[in-house]
Amino acid sequence: MEASVSIQLKDLIPAASNKINTKFIIIEKAKIIRDGKEKTCLARVADESASVNFQMWGTECDAFEPGDIIQMKNGIFSKHKNNLTLRAGKKGSVEKVGEFTMLFVESPNMNEIIF
Repeated sequence: MEASVSIQLKDLIPAASNKINTKFIIIEKAKIIRDGKEKTCLARVADESASVNFQMWGTECDAFEPGDIIQMKNGIFSKHKNNLTLRAGKKGSVEKVGEFTMLFVESPNMNEIIF
């Protein structure tokens, strides 16, 4: 199995595999939506290089708020409902590792880049 590499958000490339290790801060969080049995919410996250949409599922929606610093392991950046989105997926994990004290930029927005 190929080892995961920690990357900055500006270096995200859409792929169908869970290999993204990165750290980011949640800067905005949309309302929680119930889609059948599933609970989802979309957030804008950023690091010092770029910003991107981050899709949260189930308990992640209640666990994280704007200002939280999140460490993602084995995440995925791919199309979900026709939009490029960063998410943990079934094989990945996200964990809160801090609050408020992280430098970030809001552009470039990786969701607006055409790959």
